[in-house]
Amino acid sequence: MREDGRVSSTVAEPAASARRSFKGLFDLLGRRRRWSGMASALARARRQAEAAEEKAREAEGQLRDALEALPEGIVFLDAEGRYILWNRRYEEIYEGSADLFAPGVKLADTLRIGVERGQYPEAIGREEEWLAERLAHFDRPGGRHEQQLADGRWIMIEERATSGGGTIGIRVDITEMKQREASFRLLFQDNPVPMFLYDRETLRITGVNARAAAHYGYRPERLTGSSILGIFDDPSPEDRALIRRLGERTQGSERTWRHRKADGKAIEVTLFASELTSDGRPTIVLAAIDVTERRKAEARVAHMARHDALTGLANRVHHRERVEQALAELAATGTGFATLLIDLDNFKAVNDTLGHSIGDKLLVGIAERLRACAGDAATVARLGGDEFVMLLPASDEEELRAIAERVVAEVSEPVEIESHRIVVGASVGIAIAPQHGENPDRLLKSADVALYQAKADGKGRSRFFEQGMDEHLLARRSLELDLRTALAAGDLQLYYQPLVNLSDEGVVGFEALLRWHHPERGWVSPEQFIPLAEEIGLIGDIGRMVLQRACRDAMAWPPDMKVAVNLSPMQFKTCKVLETVVSALAQSGLAPERLEIEITEALLVERTESVLATLNGLRALGVGISMDDFGTGYSSLSYLRSFPFTKIKIDRSFMRNLGSCSESRAIVRAIVGLGASLKMTVTAEGIERAEDLAYLQGEGCMEGQGFYFSPARPPEELAELMGSIGRRSAA
Repeated sequence: MREDGRVSSTVAEPAASARRSFKGLFDLLGRRRRWSGMASALARARRQAEAAEEKAREAEGQLRDALEALPEGIVFLDAEGRYILWNRRYEEIYEGSADLFAPGVKLADTLRIGVERGQYPEAIGREEEWLAERLAHFDRPGGRHEQQLADGRWIMIEERATSGGGTIGIRVDITEMKQREASFRLLFQDNPVPMFLYDRETLRITGVNARAAAHYGYRPERLTGSSILGIFDDPSPEDRALIRRLGERTQGSERTWRHRKADGKAIEVTLFASELTSDGRPTIVLAAIDVTERRKAEARVAHMARHDALTGLANRVHHRERVEQALAELAATGTGFATLLIDLDNFKAVNDTLGHSIGDKLLVGIAERLRACAGDAATVARLGGDEFVMLLPASDEEELRAIAERVVAEVSEPVEIESHRIVVGASVGIAIAPQHGENPDRLLKSADVALYQAKADGKGRSRFFEQGMDEHLLARRSLELDLRTALAAGDLQLYYQPLVNLSDEGVVGFEALLRWHHPERGWVSPEQFIPLAEEIGLIGDIGRMVLQRACRDAMAWPPDMKVAVNLSPMQFKTCKVLETVVSALAQSGLAPERLEIEITEALLVERTESVLATLNGLRALGVGISMDDFGTGYSSLSYLRSFPFTKIKIDRSFMRNLGSCSESRAIVRAIVGLGASLKMTVTAEGIERAEDLAYLQGEGCMEGQGFYFSPARPPEELAELMGSIGRRSAA
């Protein structure tokens, strides 16, 4: 090296050659390094491509997993309609064609083969047309349509275009929905009840069933599209709001509605509504049940409950309502009113002689006359039988007296019915509110007392109630009203006193005795109410009740025991005794031989042919006939020969002093002997002491009854009573 630092030429040549050699090496090495970088880049690209492919496979797998998890059938088609991808649900839906599905296969080909296989019943007979329609849906994706398969399933088909020109197909099995629709159509269209579908917001009718169209008289197309308000009869704004809310709860409305039919006829309906969704809109299903006839029937029943069926007048219930209204008005305004109680005179004779049919027609005619007398402001009611009442908005005595006299005069005018000229009269009792009563019962009772006094004055008269009227009359009339009430309410009871065989002291039967326990009066004596019942004409109804109940009760006793029933002489005069007995036996099933009819000697005094015929008729049935209270009153031995008696009952009056009175003992001995001679059973009434029993047994008396054995007992105590008497006898 030179001192200036440059390399000498001698040394520089070899160095330059070396540099050239190294440069070539370096160039070669550089090229190799560049190729190595390219290879690395290629390797990296390959690895990246493989990773991307793996990710694509993973994405495709995830896509397939997602598709398989969907409940719908999914298919991907390319722009030419070739299969790309589909899920298992798609194969399940089209299981008849699943073997044809493969990537690249055209949908049109699978459809044609499916048609040839009969998978699409809609295509039968119109295969090419059906294929064209189906492929047209594919060419214009975005809509929906339904398809039925050969196995009966229904599929909803929806197709959507992809950004690449392909198609995504969605298939949903709607078989259950179609079945529900069919059920709904069955419940709706074929329902025998008129039904409507209407939009809750617009109130436009979207559907009606055949019954609605027929019942309302419209063609279905006439109703569809119109407002549901059109069938309502002039609905108010409140009604319109309620009609919108009818479907909020699935139930019937709490009221009836008036609908108007095509012919203009109004009907009453009960509505039942439920809300559903139809095509995304709230829709109300409305059922309309026509209750017009039912309401009319209910109105008729309500009218019948408050009106007399025969005359059409108000009945007792309606009259009481009107009195209560009048009393309320009296309290508010001081306006008085009056009650006129009207009873027909001699009406019973018309019924007995001409029959109930004529009697009913007479009552109808009398009702018309009373309406005419009363005027429009009054209420006329029939309380029952031949008893009527007027409620008049008047309290002036002169005016009321004039009306009462007009009633008496009008009712007394002759009536022509079926060629019969009938004349009856009327008696009127008048009570004024508030002085004669401040409640319906008190007013009616006051009018009744006044009526009773009018009849006592000679009938065909009218009387005002007076505070000073005879207290005995008031008490008697009050008892009569209570007796009528007791009979109607079933408060009259039967008690039974045992009939005892005196030889062994065993019970052979019972005598039925009528008892009445009043909630205020206590026990009312038969001696008090039986004569009253005879006088006021209740004895027939009471007698029928006693016979029917006694025969029915006797059916619960041992079959060898008899029941004895007393009949009043008035029953033979006014009632059909034989028919009554036959009816009681038939209804109860009691054998005629187990029934005894007891009559008193008072019946025999008249010795009428009808009485004899009735008694002979009873004996012909097998019913026993007893002469009650023998030895008192009109006793005559000829009665025993003339009438078919089977038993004689010795009156209890002979038992009172049997031990001390020789005459009583002689009479008893004679009656017992007479019975033995005539082969009649003799029963001694009123046995109360052991010595009397011993005397009767010694004389050969067959039967007895009285407190010694037992007082009369209610039916439920008879079983124990029979046992106790039997045990005492054995002891």
